[in-house]
Amino acid sequence: MISHDQYENYIAILREELVPAMGCTEPIAIAYAAAKARETLGEDATHLHVSCSGNIIKNVKGVIVPNSGGLKGIEAAAILGTVGGDPSKELEVISCANDEARALTRKLIGENFCNVSLAENVPNLYIEVTAENHNHKALVRIENFHTNITLIKRDNKTITENAPEKVNVPSESHSADKSIMTLQGIVEFADTLKIEDVEEIFSRQVECNVRISQEGLDNKWGACIGKTMIETWGDDVRTCACARAAAGSDARMSGCPLPVIINSGSGNQGITVTLPIVEYAQRWRISRNKMFRALAVSNLVSIHIKHFIGSLSAFCGAVSAASGAGAGITYMAGGDYASIGRTITNTLANVGGIVCDGAKPSCAAKIASSVHAAILAHHMSMNYDEFRGGEGFVEDDVERTIKNMGYIGRIGMKETDREILNVMIDSVDVDSCM
Repeated sequence: MISHDQYENYIAILREELVPAMGCTEPIAIAYAAAKARETLGEDATHLHVSCSGNIIKNVKGVIVPNSGGLKGIEAAAILGTVGGDPSKELEVISCANDEARALTRKLIGENFCNVSLAENVPNLYIEVTAENHNHKALVRIENFHTNITLIKRDNKTITENAPEKVNVPSESHSADKSIMTLQGIVEFADTLKIEDVEEIFSRQVECNVRISQEGLDNKWGACIGKTMIETWGDDVRTCACARAAAGSDARMSGCPLPVIINSGSGNQGITVTLPIVEYAQRWRISRNKMFRALAVSNLVSIHIKHFIGSLSAFCGAVSAASGAGAGITYMAGGDYASIGRTITNTLANVGGIVCDGAKPSCAAKIASSVHAAILAHHMSMNYDEFRGGEGFVEDDVERTIKNMGYIGRIGMKETDREILNVMIDSVDVDSCM
């Protein structure tokens, strides 16, 4: 049985992870760092320099910065954060940017106000913004997590310096410990969950993520993956679970300013762990309380898998999030620990190879494919069908399978990650390699 300390740790994980963000979290993190640098400078800047890891470049290159009037790229995110951002809002830093800030951002992009460089030998999630003018210089560094500021300097004076692994958690005296998570513990937590402990967290997650999903279905955003699925495949629960998750990403990747509640630092993953659970709960007439228990399973399974992979890699996070959604669906269907484990294993064995080539409209299609695989995995599991230990990276123990997938994503795909970035920035002649 889960202990009191373990229970409280899972609550802390949910509070830490399930926070609002506006748009793709990587450009928003750049805007946040830039806004904080401008605040630290205390004056208008005349120049910005942004140095960031390859994974940040990969995830910002193809996505529209929300509330920017359709602008893309690191320069747009950094400049808008500087001229129109409020750093106190963290991942909603540019939610208050107005027409004047957008016009000034466009002007400064054309004047080479901001330059960008690739940071070498740094964490996968690394952003450093320097804002300067004729009088002063301010530097802000973010590492490992999208709001984890590890260094603030003004001129030669260090104002704030934290260890890179430190995560500041509002209203919490310490960070939650993800390393002690287990699937068994997650299921026991969901079974014993006091709904009042998560009422606010999950109510907000459902409200925000359903709203942006509906926006993606109602209007033309991105490649219209969600709309296309429903218009061509009908509205059965399986199609709608995939389509509604995809529709949220359709809108989000194309600059919709509506906030989402993230999971594992990603809005797409937050959408993916939420919408399939909500859709199945409605169709199956599941009570709100049981839906919240299923959301606990969905969110925590996703976080558990992603913990072994890392914040940013060549592994598509839609897969870990869809594994969580499948686990939550199995939980709502009355599945026990073994059934939920089979669902996770079946999902990972199917679509574990989807690569991340940055944030962009095609993320919605990857979400749809991953959720479809998770639903198949659920039905296989309920029929006691599963991929078995010794088949590829699958082990008899689901925890070992999760760790194997984590090793592949974190270590095995490092070179893949570098080559994806090389292709994206046109630094390799692919024809000469054929």
